[in-house]
Amino acid sequence: MLYAMHEAKYYASQPLRAGAKVAREFWGSPLNPMSQTLMGRNLFAGAELIESTTRRYGKPEWNIDTVKVGQTDVRVRPTVVWESPWCRLIQFDRDMADMRRASKFSLDPAVLIVAPLSGHYATLLRGTVEVFLPDHAVFITDWKNVRDVPMMEGRFDFHDYVDHIRTMLGVLGPRPNVVAVCQPGPPVLAAAAMMAEDGDPSRPASMTFMGSPIDARKSPTAPNTLAEEKPFAWFSSKMIYTVPPPYPGAMRRVYPGFVQLASFMSMNQTKHQDAHQKYFNDLVAGDGDSADKHREFYDEYLSVLDLTEEFYLQTIEIVFQKHLLAKGELMHRGRKVRPELISDIALMTVEGEHDDISGVGQTQAAHGLCKALPDSLKELYVAPKVGHYGVFNGRRFREDIYPRVREFILRTDPNFAPRTA
Repeated sequence: MLYAMHEAKYYASQPLRAGAKVAREFWGSPLNPMSQTLMGRNLFAGAELIESTTRRYGKPEWNIDTVKVGQTDVRVRPTVVWESPWCRLIQFDRDMADMRRASKFSLDPAVLIVAPLSGHYATLLRGTVEVFLPDHAVFITDWKNVRDVPMMEGRFDFHDYVDHIRTMLGVLGPRPNVVAVCQPGPPVLAAAAMMAEDGDPSRPASMTFMGSPIDARKSPTAPNTLAEEKPFAWFSSKMIYTVPPPYPGAMRRVYPGFVQLASFMSMNQTKHQDAHQKYFNDLVAGDGDSADKHREFYDEYLSVLDLTEEFYLQTIEIVFQKHLLAKGELMHRGRKVRPELISDIALMTVEGEHDDISGVGQTQAAHGLCKALPDSLKELYVAPKVGHYGVFNGRRFREDIYPRVREFILRTDPNFAPRTA
């Protein structure tokens, strides 16, 4: 019912939104002599704010057309190299002629960036991809909005996620590298453990976990506390709703993206209110650069997708309530997941000192689970004064965290550097 009410509210606000668009164009037009008056600028800013807070934000474009390799601009083209009803595997092809002009004549390490399936589109990691591209052959998981997946496609749960990771690593070829950002940590570690036990030739050469809840019992944050305090039945009854028509996935039971977004924003409500107040003031003052930065951030932040009921509820149970992977009790397709058997997949964990989503200690717990790994294949880093999003995006990521990850991958990838156990 909530999903249908959400849709009804959106359509009911269309007249208001249309009026705001007209007012914005009128009071922002250079042909209007009143547009440069204080009253005109306030009316323009108010109309812009109303339009931006009531419209629907679709999936953003990648908008990665070029990347700087040395001093050379290299053209980039996102290409789908594998696809299922639930996910597209995208490779960011770098133009070979441009790469030769940049004096890049050899292959770079292949990296699969596993984007979180937790409410936002994979484009949230646009900055992560851009930073990795000059030095790596980059692939990313582009998860689909399940409200657009017809019921005939069946279910998608935690174990399907693990299988997807294993399949996509196989697409990359022998011994690729994998980087899991936030939520994917547990299923990626599970997939790597299964591949290591099977001696799979496509098992990762290295795995890097960034702000991931490998063991959510350590340094619990507000989301962890909520998952612990509420019974499983509460999540099933309060967080799951039915997709209404006319979406292709009509009648599918989902955890809606707008519910997740409301949860995210409530954690920092004052911060978001202040950001929108500043946006209004910047529009009044004519500060276009600051206003553009606000739009760029919220165009991405407010774009959300739905998760299947089974994946969301299993993640709550497996990762945040029963802690099965951390306790060594996780079963996958009738087999026990055994990260203690991983012996030749290098492990790096990255945490932010001020992470309010995955507390310090949750990600580095992976080191204790991978008991057979020698110290030479392990690296742990806690970035000082960095929050959750700063672990994989922004200036601190570019200047401090990424250089460490790049060196770690190059040092441990058997295709590019000899290992010493």
